[in-house]
Amino acid sequence: MKTVPFGSASAPAVIAGMMRIDDKDDAHIRELYDSARAGGIDFFDHADIYGGSMHHCESRFADALQLGAAERDEIVLQTKCGIDPAQQAFDFSYEHIVRQAEGSLRALRTDYIDVLLLHRPDALVEPEEVARAFDELEAAGKVRAFGVSNHTPRQIDLLRTAVSQPLIANQLQLSITHAPIIAQPIAANMLAEDQSIVRDGGGIVEYCRINGITIQAWSPFQGGFFTGVFLGNPDYAELNAVIDRLATSYGVEPIAIATAWITRHPAKMQVVLGTTTPSRVRDAAAGADIELTRAEWYELFRAGGHLLP
Repeated sequence: MKTVPFGSASAPAVIAGMMRIDDKDDAHIRELYDSARAGGIDFFDHADIYGGSMHHCESRFADALQLGAAERDEIVLQTKCGIDPAQQAFDFSYEHIVRQAEGSLRALRTDYIDVLLLHRPDALVEPEEVARAFDELEAAGKVRAFGVSNHTPRQIDLLRTAVSQPLIANQLQLSITHAPIIAQPIAANMLAEDQSIVRDGGGIVEYCRINGITIQAWSPFQGGFFTGVFLGNPDYAELNAVIDRLATSYGVEPIAIATAWITRHPAKMQVVLGTTTPSRVRDAAAGADIELTRAEWYELFRAGGHLLP
C-alpha cells in the first residue's frame, strides 16, 4: 500500500470507514478489520454520529476488537464531531467539541484520538471557541492532530485566525462521477456550462495542496450524493465499459480502478472506503498501487460525464 503525506508523517492512501458497522456482529467487524490490515490499511475513520445512536459505531468497533495497548498504537483512529442530531444543528462550540471528543474516547476505549475532524461547517462558528477546545484536548494528550470535513478554503482560513494547530485533513466527497472539486476548474469561465459553477468556495483542491492539507475522498464509488454506486450500474454503461477494460488490463477488480482514479491525482489524496465487505476492502486497496496513465485518467474523467473543453 502506497502512502501519502499526512501532517508531519505519512498514512496509507486508502483508509477504512466505519460508518456502516452498526448492525454487524463482532466476528464480521474483526474480519473487516483483519482484511484492512492485511491490505496495508492501518487507518480507521469514525464519527460520533455513525450508527443508530451517538457513538454507536465507535463502541461497536471497540467492543468487537478489544485492542490491546500495543495493537492500538499500531493503528490510526480518526473521528469527527460537530453535528448535533438531537438539535438538528451543527455545533462547533467549545462545550460540544470537548464533550463529543470525551464521548469518542470512552466509546473507542482509548486514551487518545489520533485525528479529530470538524464534521460539517457550522455557520455560527466562533474560531476562538474551536481554538480553546483544540488547545485543551491537545494539552491533555487526548487528541494528537486536527482537521476538517466538507470545508471550503475560506471556512478553513476563518478557523486558522484562531486555531494554532495545523489542520492536516479535509474530508470531501469525491468519485469519478461526483467530482465538482476537480471538474469545475477545468471548465472555468465557460458561460452556460453547469460544470463551470463554483460550488466549493473556489479551488479547494489547489488550496489543500498549497497548504499541505490531505484530502480524504468520501463516497468514492457513489454516482452522486447518496444516489447509489456507479460500479456495475447500467446508468453508467460507458464509464463501466472503460473501467472493466482497464481492470482487465491491470489484472484487478473494477473497484480498484475507481480507487486508482483518485489516488492517481497529484494532490496525494486518501480514499475513504465505506464498504463492510472484506473482499471489497482488499480489492479496492489494490487500486492504490496502480498508476494510471494520464490518458487513462482523462478517459475515465470524460466517461464519468465531465466536460473536457
